[in-house]
Amino acid sequence: MDVDSARIAGAVAELRNRGRATLRDRFHRLRSVAMLAVQAGLAAALAWLAAHELLGNPEPVFAPISAVGTLAASVGQRLRRTVELIVGVAIGVFIGDVLIYFLGTGPWQLALVVILAILISTFLGGSAAVVIQAAATAVLIATLSPSTENLEIPRFVDAFVGGGIALLVTAVLLPLNPLRVINRAARPALDLLAEQLDRVAEGIRDRNRDLCQRALDRLRSNHEELAAFTEAIEGAKETITISPARWHRRGELAHYADAAAPIDRAMRNSGTLIRRAVTMIEDEEPLPDPLPDAIGHLAESVRLLRHEFATGAEPQDSRECSLRAVSEAGRAYTQGVGFSGSVVVAQVRTTASDLLVASGLEQEEANRLIRASFGEQESPAPPAEQHPPPRRTPPPPLP
Repeated sequence: MDVDSARIAGAVAELRNRGRATLRDRFHRLRSVAMLAVQAGLAAALAWLAAHELLGNPEPVFAPISAVGTLAASVGQRLRRTVELIVGVAIGVFIGDVLIYFLGTGPWQLALVVILAILISTFLGGSAAVVIQAAATAVLIATLSPSTENLEIPRFVDAFVGGGIALLVTAVLLPLNPLRVINRAARPALDLLAEQLDRVAEGIRDRNRDLCQRALDRLRSNHEELAAFTEAIEGAKETITISPARWHRRGELAHYADAAAPIDRAMRNSGTLIRRAVTMIEDEEPLPDPLPDAIGHLAESVRLLRHEFATGAEPQDSRECSLRAVSEAGRAYTQGVGFSGSVVVAQVRTTASDLLVASGLEQEEANRLIRASFGEQESPAPPAEQHPPPRRTPPPPLP
């Protein structure tokens, strides 16, 4: 009976914790979109007022729609979205007017208008937004032109007004703090990396192959975190470009932008490290005590890097922790490791080099510090075991 009661109590506690976590996630999502919601509401109201009061459009429906559509685009793509709105309107108006002039209006004409709008905008290389906008505009022209005169010009004007107002709101009236956006987006990616490295360090100490495998599986599913980080950097670049109030942040933003690629490489090289750690345990290779310590220092370096980025401090502590990881890896290699263990040692060096570059050091300086911290030994990993970096960046030299 006591055992059953304990199980029930444990299940209830787990459900309660899950409920709290879900509630926290919901509030976190609300905080992340609160500013966007305010920007969209303000942009819609101002676009309607501008089109109605200043330009005399009695029914400026498309102006607020354009404003909200621009803001609904991914952060970092709003300038592009505004251009896409206008290009899509132009294609739709042209196709709708030509077909109505020659074929008249009706159900089959409407179907033909939509088909041609999609095919022509796609042939011209338009994005999904351009294609959708062209088709929607062609539908409006084909259905409303017979009863509404001079629909085309207001449609163009509304596209300009809505997109322009949206950019005005994001650039001048309610500009986001680009560094805060990046910090918020970088936290999940860096926390994920640190947590999985901690798990691998624990798994190596306990010779727990399954724990290392779970860490590998979780790290492989990091696409969402990396995508959010990359998108936040692009959004910050856009904000810095169009918002005079944020121009003084350009130097700090450049540092973040430079850190994105080495952080991505650190993720990938850590995946190779963890995969070989699983094999090392399966093959019952020697596991010197300094090896899990080295990986634990890597995890701490990632946490320190995240903290120093968030506070704007020089990432000196993170650099020192990365070099301690390399030093411990050198001790492990001296004490003796097997083939997979040598790959793990090499990946500690490579990942530490990535983190040093992310902290702001040049690659050559990072390599020099890595070699000095490791000692006289050469990295034992064969080239085939090195995880290649993403295609958009050249492979860094092995420190």
